[in-house]
Amino acid sequence: MVKMESTEEQDRKLVLEFCHLLEKSKQLFNGLRDLPQYGHRQWQAYFGRTFDVYTKLWKFQQQHRMVLDSKYGLKRWQIGEIASKIGQLYYHYYLRTSETNYLNEAYQFYAAIRGRAYYSRAAKEDRPDLMVKKLRYYARFIVVCLLLKKMKLVRELVTELEKQIQEYTNTYEPEDHLEWSLVLEEIKGFIKAEAAVAVLHADSNPIILSHRLSPLTTPPCERSPHMTLSLQEILIVGSACEQAKFSELTMDMFRMLQTLEREPTESATHPLSVSHGLHGHDASPAASRIPPYGVPGSKGYLENGRHYRDNPHKYLLYKPSISQLLVFLASGFKELPLGGALLLYMSADGCFSTTKHPEDYGYELGGLATSVKRDSVDGGLSCRGKSYKENHCLYPGDLYPFTRRPMFIIIDSDNSFVFQHIPRYFGQPLVILMSPQDVPPAFQTDVQHHGSLFTLFLHSPLTALCYICNVGDVPIHHWERCQTYVDRFITEASRLVTRCRIDEIEQGIGFIDSSYVQFFGDDFLRTLILRFVFCDVVLRLHRGFRGRHMRPRCEPQLPANELLEHPSLSHIVFQLASALDVRGHFSEGPECD
Repeated sequence: MVKMESTEEQDRKLVLEFCHLLEKSKQLFNGLRDLPQYGHRQWQAYFGRTFDVYTKLWKFQQQHRMVLDSKYGLKRWQIGEIASKIGQLYYHYYLRTSETNYLNEAYQFYAAIRGRAYYSRAAKEDRPDLMVKKLRYYARFIVVCLLLKKMKLVRELVTELEKQIQEYTNTYEPEDHLEWSLVLEEIKGFIKAEAAVAVLHADSNPIILSHRLSPLTTPPCERSPHMTLSLQEILIVGSACEQAKFSELTMDMFRMLQTLEREPTESATHPLSVSHGLHGHDASPAASRIPPYGVPGSKGYLENGRHYRDNPHKYLLYKPSISQLLVFLASGFKELPLGGALLLYMSADGCFSTTKHPEDYGYELGGLATSVKRDSVDGGLSCRGKSYKENHCLYPGDLYPFTRRPMFIIIDSDNSFVFQHIPRYFGQPLVILMSPQDVPPAFQTDVQHHGSLFTLFLHSPLTALCYICNVGDVPIHHWERCQTYVDRFITEASRLVTRCRIDEIEQGIGFIDSSYVQFFGDDFLRTLILRFVFCDVVLRLHRGFRGRHMRPRCEPQLPANELLEHPSLSHIVFQLASALDVRGHFSEGPECD
């Protein structure tokens, strides 16, 4: 009898400990939303405590599953909710650190929820709030799979989500059913827009290609002592009004964030372990994966086999207010280490000025609409802007203070050229890449919704070239052959940039601005510069893109004769066009082999 009471007392204490850990984990998780989204050091200690508690909670429910099942009434959806929170932790940690390996960790937990069917009985609980949690889980899992380019799984999840939304609507007739229908339509539209050009297997099934940076896709470079800068901080802003989006990621943001990341590496440890409970069929993500590898700014994080992190730190902002944008810019500016560079990428609609004789190029030429939020004074902001200065408009002059440090700016807008006049008051390296302000009528509707052509060139040059030549699908063997021409172009352009610098030193001729040389040593910035050159050369030769507003610009200007109009680059583009059987889209030039 005494032994039985002792066992019951132990079980009671286990249940109380579980309840304590569960409540503590909820408090910490809810507190995450109160943390500042900017800066590196303000939040990492809190994240660490949250990971610690979830580690204990996850291990505890594994080790004492039998007792929790019988004495607490632990349900599978509750285990799924814990796993979902851990998946969210890893995803948000990815957003804060830009390290793609954390995406893999989030994926493992989300996949376990689906594989173990933790939410399979949610509909039988007669709780609409539980069904909403299940729908939110699906939406989050889809985002992670999109970022990892698991498109086959994305399509399966969308089908399942559609079924779950229908069941939720039929069962509860909820007020938010239209919102969930909109979420479903958004993701379907996003998937359709993302597949700009299909690369096909021999059996005509599509192949999913990754466009993150890898050792095979990193452009070659002849190093010099002048290449001193590395990209450390990135701000990616998406404010285009009509562009396809999902979960506060526009298509341009989605493409650019991948362009500025390295290919994630697979973890050496096995992602799943058998539960410590008696339910041997229940495989669960290993708790040893928490906490993650390290946090930015910590010694171990920077010294884990390398002297730099894999990816520059970045912020993602969807239609921010101008105050939010400037705060995040200031944070990135503040966090820059010695020898670091800040990149600002903006995809936005233009705010246009009607000033006929502008005197102040910083504010009288217009700028970019950062958001379309209502303003209590002027009643709101239209995407096309107004004749006077907008509250929610980023002007070139707003960026002047940030040029005190090395800055690399990419503007993708129909008013991009107004940023070409930013002065270098402080003598720091500054490069501005600006998109064409117009595209041929045949592309205007698609580009407005499916993502910018300029960003597509920076993301996947071959995809962009196929797109403007109306090539909708390419067999994989043909794609790989064409990719060799793109690689040859990039290699030749890199050689020409280096050659320009050597000629400048030896002959005293300033062929290329020193800013390009200083940025050229960084893999990401070198890739962007060389893909910009590819974009400029291709659009200059393409018959459909006539007029200076249909070609990109850069500041400082890159040399024409020695680079942008160099015969060797044009020749490779003609060869590539011939290989794709689209030579007729391009102006007359030399016959290609």
